[in-house]
Amino acid sequence: MNLTTLTLTDLTQGWHQTANALVCNYCDAQFPLDTPAMTITHHLLVAHGGNLHALVHLDSRYNTLTTKQQALLTAFATGIKDKDLATQTGVTAATIRHQKFTFREKAKQAKLYLATYQAAFAQEDPHERLLDVPQHPQEPDDRWLITEDEAAQTLQHYFDFTQEPPRLIRWPKKQKAVIVVLTRIIAEIPDQQQFTEPQINAYLRPIYPDYTMVRRFLIEYHFLQRTPDGTAYWRTVAPRKD
Repeated sequence: MNLTTLTLTDLTQGWHQTANALVCNYCDAQFPLDTPAMTITHHLLVAHGGNLHALVHLDSRYNTLTTKQQALLTAFATGIKDKDLATQTGVTAATIRHQKFTFREKAKQAKLYLATYQAAFAQEDPHERLLDVPQHPQEPDDRWLITEDEAAQTLQHYFDFTQEPPRLIRWPKKQKAVIVVLTRIIAEIPDQQQFTEPQINAYLRPIYPDYTMVRRFLIEYHFLQRTPDGTAYWRTVAPRKD
């Protein structure tokens, strides 16, 4: 999910609209523009456990919910009474009410912060917007301070987009260019799945002849993780607080 392209309404409902279709936020499912909302809601329920479940458990560095908070939000969404939830969780009803109060306060803080941010950056030059960093286990350092314009120019310089998937023409030498290139390459590998090394190679081989080097850089820059014996690979997701 690319948060930079989705509105609050998009996030709340679980899908967004493009010029030609209604698109699920969590997979490649697309629906005609005249599709009833309940049809997409059914897809979200069947494929992703519902929009709330998908949001609460979203693998994103922006998702800072603890395991306990995830469980509470899921329970609150069912409409369960405070007393019954207190009994289930072994706490007092007052504790449950305090948790609700805490969530409401955080929502108010987030609302004010968002309004303040939008007001402060209303005049921001679109050419200076920074590239959205993919899932990453560490806080990005200065190497990741890349504008969207810089990234677009770099991609056009290093990739041949007349092919599918785009073919990398040559390997960059500068670190920022390497990051931009890796950011584009990792988009070709599905998330929330595990792969064998041959399966990962099958994704990378059409992109660049030295696909083993690309795989090594993806691991070095934390775009990919693997088991110590190299039998399983998966896209990196940001760690959550428990």
